[in-house]
Amino acid sequence: MIVKYNDIINIIDKIDPILYSKNRNFIDGSVSRISPYISRGLISTKQVFTILKKKGFKWYQIEKYVQELAWRDYWQLIWQVKNIDIDLQSNQIDVKQNDISTCILEHKTNIIAIDDAIKNLYRIGYIHNHLRMYISSLATNIAKISWLNPAKWMYYHLLDGDWGSNALSWQWVAGTNSSKKYYMNQDNINKYTKTYQKNTIIDTSYEHIVNLHQPKIFSLTSKIELSTIFPESTYNPNNNHLPILIYNYYNLDVSWRSHMHADRVLLIEPSKFKKHPISNKCMQFFIKLSKNISGIMIYVGEFEDLLSDRKKIFFKEHPLNYNYSGIMDQRDWLSSKKGYYPSFFKYWKLAIKEIKY
Repeated sequence: MIVKYNDIINIIDKIDPILYSKNRNFIDGSVSRISPYISRGLISTKQVFTILKKKGFKWYQIEKYVQELAWRDYWQLIWQVKNIDIDLQSNQIDVKQNDISTCILEHKTNIIAIDDAIKNLYRIGYIHNHLRMYISSLATNIAKISWLNPAKWMYYHLLDGDWGSNALSWQWVAGTNSSKKYYMNQDNINKYTKTYQKNTIIDTSYEHIVNLHQPKIFSLTSKIELSTIFPESTYNPNNNHLPILIYNYYNLDVSWRSHMHADRVLLIEPSKFKKHPISNKCMQFFIKLSKNISGIMIYVGEFEDLLSDRKKIFFKEHPLNYNYSGIMDQRDWLSSKKGYYPSFFKYWKLAIKEIKY
């Protein structure tokens, strides 16, 4: 993965929103692969929108891509005000177990596109968004398993892991954050992954899949043990009278208060990563990205301990920063619309009035 800031900006500059709107759902479609940098807060949705807007695209050419950026903001807005670790709008129905199917963990579902995607998740930390939906549906609606632990498993391995997008997308699939569950069949998978497989468990009609009993292959489950490996702290305050700028897993904004004379500290709180662990691959990627911030120092510990020897602390708003105190700066959002909206399109209807040009 690219980790240098200027190289990442060059990727954004090459995005083709026209092709994206035409083929984004196909496994080889024109997706931009910039989600890891948005998730880590290195770039913002507004920044991406601004770059594309300056390139001279007409609104109708860019709208679909901007709408996908808006989904990311929308999930974050929900996370600001709701506990997204529990069923959001309604209880998940027809649940038999709470762990995760062993065949999914071991990429042995016998569905080629799914198994290949899980292998890639372990190898490179990425899955195409359409395949994430397929895996989520298989792990919850077909396997009859609660969404939470499978969602944590996927988040653990994703370089672009954003608990807001991840948890709420899984809930959307499982029907706890939507009006109905999401299902796919083998024909749909074949179409978008360009496979030609037949005779799988889901090689049947949607009507049959919706009423399918838990297949035996998914009934064997495993309890997942996810843990985070932490780096060594490098924090060595230059001057106890200097303010601290707090960076973390969701804020690596290079331009944030860039001219301010301060200690720049990458805060890694074990308590947060105990609740939502990440793989060592994700941690190392995160650390490499943080090197774009000049003078960054790593502090592995809780915010309260860091606070003890400093008067002024600055940080950026995020739902996981609930225990921070100090001066809070807002993130860059596509729209000024805030608060909870029960559906994306209610939010989008208001946001588009502000951002459409």
